[in-house]
Amino acid sequence: MSLKERITEDMKNAMRSGQKERLSVIRMLQAAIKQREVDERIMLDDAQVLSALEKMIKQRREAIAQFDAGGRADLVAKETAEIAQLQDYLPAQLSAAALDALIAAAIAETGASTVKDMGKVMAIVKGKAAGAADMGVVGARIKARLAGA
Repeated sequence: MSLKERITEDMKNAMRSGQKERLSVIRMLQAAIKQREVDERIMLDDAQVLSALEKMIKQRREAIAQFDAGGRADLVAKETAEIAQLQDYLPAQLSAAALDALIAAAIAETGASTVKDMGKVMAIVKGKAAGAADMGVVGARIKARLAGA
């Protein structure tokens, strides 16, 4: 079952069981997927759906920072709940050791030696760890690794 099919099934189940908040988040996710499909005139595969998911989660994290600065605890709680529901569709997150091994393999594969080569390493790691790691954390680890190399 593809990720889009799973999302559709989850929407049906949420409707049947009366989970209004979950249904709202799933519909928002489906709208984002459909919008991207219409804009780009393509059918999204699982990797592209994961990309849309990551973008939505990133937007919510940024909103949380803004709401927190504005003292809106109610909106912080709402956005946090949405992130938790969206993360259900992401693959299992990589452990720190697995992420370091992936970065080391990418550095060896590209022959990267300085921070200038970070883009090459990041491209390989991003392809292999899509959805399984926060790319902000990955970028920081790659940069630290190449700066120390």
